[in-house]
Amino acid sequence: MIGVGRTLGFYIARRFMVSIAAVFLTVFSLIYMIDLVELLRRASEGVRVSAFQLAQLAFFRTPTVAEKVLPFAFLFGSVVAFLGLSRRMELVIARAAGVSVWQFGFPPFMIALLVGVLTTTVYNPMSVRMKAHADRIETLVFKRALAAETSSRFIRQISVDGSSIIRAEQSADEGVRLSQVTAFVFDKTGLLVERVEAESAELRDGFWDLNKARILTVGIEPQVSERYLLATNLTANEVRQVLGNIETIEFWALPQTIRQLESAGLDSTKHRLHLHSLLAKPVVLLAMVIIAGCVSLRFFRFGGVAKLVLYGVIAGFVLYAALKVASDLASAGLVGIVSASWVPAVVGCILGIFVLLKQEDG
Repeated sequence: MIGVGRTLGFYIARRFMVSIAAVFLTVFSLIYMIDLVELLRRASEGVRVSAFQLAQLAFFRTPTVAEKVLPFAFLFGSVVAFLGLSRRMELVIARAAGVSVWQFGFPPFMIALLVGVLTTTVYNPMSVRMKAHADRIETLVFKRALAAETSSRFIRQISVDGSSIIRAEQSADEGVRLSQVTAFVFDKTGLLVERVEAESAELRDGFWDLNKARILTVGIEPQVSERYLLATNLTANEVRQVLGNIETIEFWALPQTIRQLESAGLDSTKHRLHLHSLLAKPVVLLAMVIIAGCVSLRFFRFGGVAKLVLYGVIAGFVLYAALKVASDLASAGLVGIVSASWVPAVVGCILGIFVLLKQEDG
């Protein structure tokens, strides 16, 4: 370990890993039990399914949710570890031996970066695959299609006839089937040709099949047709990537997905934002550990530890909220994707380091 003895460094690292793992497993178990209870409630409505199947389904669904609370597991786990070292006077002895806050803080900082990298490259793909398997089990167990998305969805596409914009009030099967559809059809020069309103639409090989369509063309009386075929260059996989849940795309598949969307002329903002948020995960976890260090290194005999810990928890929630707000702003195109993903975490690290420098050197 840099700047600290190997024995002391591994001891501190082990204490932190145990504390963080304990907090994460506690949260994981809590999420699992809540989800299992909800599944049992749904199964009580006349669905014939065994308790083992429900327990398996809840287990496969939990990792995706638990991934979102990992930063808080690091925050609370680091606070617990620092307070434990301080309460047993181990930090006091280390400081008396000339070990600085940066030296005994080095192992936790490296753990945060390492776990962040593993979370992005290993845990995320695993959790995405488990969630996809859980969705298939849920469909079979409850004998229903995947739930429809009720928010308005937009698709911009290009075809041999020109371009078009499709708006749907609802989407099902990850965007392959649409309801309450409005399509604006343009020619190759970009001029609006007609507007088509339909009750539903389903993607087929090379075209959208619109049912019970009402066609409005400039200078022509509105026409009603049972079917209207709208050409498209999109595949079912590309539509799922646009309208489906972005979090169901694993980290390693995101770059290729982004390239496919951009080559098809589709908006890849949310996918690039999700990619950068995963890449920034190690820095977010590092910021949480630094924040925990700022509020947990005060000696117990000085008092005021509980108040400092409360401030640290608030700071952690503020950082998490800042990341969410920045992400929403980036999705709306108001700020840059890289800035939204990285700046809050980097600023959190810098402010935490500034506080530690003030505590260390005055």
